[in-house]
Amino acid sequence: MIALKTTDIRNNFKKISNLVCTGERVLISCPSNKNIVILSESEYNKLEKAEKNNEYLAKIDASIKQLEEGRIVVKTIDELEDMAE
Repeated sequence: MIALKTTDIRNNFKKISNLVCTGERVLISCPSNKNIVILSESEYNKLEKAEKNNEYLAKIDASIKQLEEGRIVVKTIDELEDMAE
């Protein structure tokens, strides 16, 4: 990861954009430690996918816990069909 100041970004945007497109992440240091990270769309998509996968796995873990605790509801096919009407 490369750390730069906002003036560096302004003065070298095209060069920095090309670095980001090749997979480099860029940290832009800002006042009050409110920094920004620039990353490629493909890197962003990977992070988004990982976050969604983690959320999905957490739901599965919660379901397994409910099953182990006996907190389940059993329905027959007829009962499910009645619910759909």
